[in-house]
Amino acid sequence: MTDSLLNQLVQGIRSGEIVPYLGPGALSDVVHKETDEPIPATSDGLILAMNGGKPMAPKLMWEFARAAMNLELKKGRTFISRFLTDTYGHDKWTQSRLHKLVADLNPHLVLDINRDTQLQDLYAETPHTLIVGLARIAGTDFRYRLYHYQDGAYREVKNAEVDVTLPVLFKPMGTPRPSADYIASDADYVDYITELMGGFAIPGFVKEYRLNRQYLGIGLRLTRDTERMVFTDMIYSAGDPAGWVLIESPTAKERRFCESKRVEIIEASTSDLLQALEAAQESAVET
Repeated sequence: MTDSLLNQLVQGIRSGEIVPYLGPGALSDVVHKETDEPIPATSDGLILAMNGGKPMAPKLMWEFARAAMNLELKKGRTFISRFLTDTYGHDKWTQSRLHKLVADLNPHLVLDINRDTQLQDLYAETPHTLIVGLARIAGTDFRYRLYHYQDGAYREVKNAEVDVTLPVLFKPMGTPRPSADYIASDADYVDYITELMGGFAIPGFVKEYRLNRQYLGIGLRLTRDTERMVFTDMIYSAGDPAGWVLIESPTAKERRFCESKRVEIIEASTSDLLQALEAAQESAVET
C-alpha cells in the first residue's frame, strides 16, 4: 500500500467521502480478557462457538448462516439469539485496534457487518445514530430499528426524528444492545436481503448520504454469496470507482466480483492497514 493511497483513504474517511465497511477480519486481534480465546467473528469461528467447539457437517461448515439455520430448526430461533447475546453482550473482550483507529478518524457513517459492540463502546461519549438490521418481523415493511444515543442511553426513534448531523453506526447484522436483534440464519438473510434489494432495509437519510460515496472494505472476504449480496446492495449508488477492499490473497472469484462492482482490490492484510494507519497517526502527532 503506497503512502499516497493511504493518505487518500485516511482523508476520505475523515471527510466522509469514503465509508469504512468492516468485516470479520477487523476483529482479528480481539481476545477474551480472561481466557485469551479469540472472539468468534469469522464464519468458522462462529460455527464452532455455537456448536460447543465441535465442527458440524462439511456442508454446514461452509457458512455460518447455513449452520445457524440447521440449529434454529432443531432448537428454535431463540437459541441463536441467546448464543449471539451471550457471545457479544459483555465487556470481557479486548479492544480492537482497528476499530479504535477508525473511531479516531471520526467518520460520518460506518458500516459494520459484525455483531459485536466494539464501535458502540468507543462511541460511548459521543451522541450518535445507531441503525440495527431486522428480519422476519410483522407489522412493518422496514427491516431496521433506529436509535438515538445520548447521555449514556439509547432511545428508539422514527426516521423523522433522526438528527442527520450526528455520526451513524450501521449494524445490518445486528447487535446485543440496546435490543438483541440479529440477522443470522438463512431464513433471516433471505428476508433481509429481499427487503434490502427492495429498499426497505436502509433508512432514507442513509440512501441520500451514500450517493456517489466510496467504500473501504476492511477484514472482508467476498467468496460467499451472502456477503456479496449484502455488500452489493449496501454500496448501491456508489461513485466510480465504488471503492476499495483489502484482500491479501484474492481468489479469482473475488477478482471477478470486485471488477463487476467497480471495486479495486488492495492486496494487503488488515494488519498491513493497521501498521500504516498507526504510523500515519504517530507522524501526525509528531508534526
